[in-house]
Amino acid sequence: MKKYDLEERLINFAVSIIEIVETMSETKSANHLAGQLLRSGTSPALNYGEAQSGESRRDFIHKMRVVLKELRETSINLKIINRAKLNPSENSIASALNENNELISIFVKSIETATKNNLRS
Repeated sequence: MKKYDLEERLINFAVSIIEIVETMSETKSANHLAGQLLRSGTSPALNYGEAQSGESRRDFIHKMRVVLKELRETSINLKIINRAKLNPSENSIASALNENNELISIFVKSIETATKNNLRS
């Protein structure tokens, strides 16, 4: 996978999160979770961009871990929204959860590889 492919996936994921947030109900709990989801769901694309400009391999790994942390937070948030039925489209939630899980797997492996390479240098 090319660097830009992953960047594009993260941008597309952020857009899907925005679309989910925009269709959520207007209750106190939905507004609270929508704000949380908007922050955690768009953050990975932005933090990945920062990771690409890491000042060192250690800084790169740290920023990649921030991306992973935000993806995990997003996953839990999507599950809460789905179970509480705060979004009318279960399909969009399921699709976002699927992409989220794939992105988590990619970042877990990338961090493992970068950490191994960092220990060798």
